[in-house]
Amino acid sequence: VQLQASGGGLVQAGGSLRLSCAASGRTFSNYHMGWFRQAPGKEREFVGLITSRGGVTHYRDSVEGRFTISRDTAKNTVDLQMNSLKPEDTAVYYCAAASSWVAALKGTMDYWGKGTLVTVSS
Repeated sequence: VQLQASGGGLVQAGGSLRLSCAASGRTFSNYHMGWFRQAPGKEREFVGLITSRGGVTHYRDSVEGRFTISRDTAKNTVDLQMNSLKPEDTAVYYCAAASSWVAALKGTMDYWGKGTLVTVSS
C-alpha cells in the first residue's frame, strides 16, 4: 500500500485543519488505518485509529473529542479532522496501514506514508 498524506499547514491555536491520506496499491478496505505524529525532539506517538470497515475508532486521550478519523472506501482515503488545535499538536503527521488491529493498537503498522507538517501557533 502506498500512502500519501496532505493537508498540513500553519494554523492559529483554536483553529482547525483537515488532513487527508490517499492510499493506492493493495485493497484499501482490508486495512485498518491510523494517524501518528512526531513532534520535534520527541518520539512518534499514536494519534488515532479506524478499523478497516470504519465502524470503530480509537484516539489518544489528548485528542479525544477534538480529532475525528473517517475513511472513504470508494475514494481510498482516510481523513483526520482536527479541531480546537493547540500548540502542543504541532508535529509531522503520518498515516499508516495495518492488517492486524491488535498490531495497530501497539503502533506496529505494515505501511507508512510520508508525513505532513502541522504547525499550531499560540
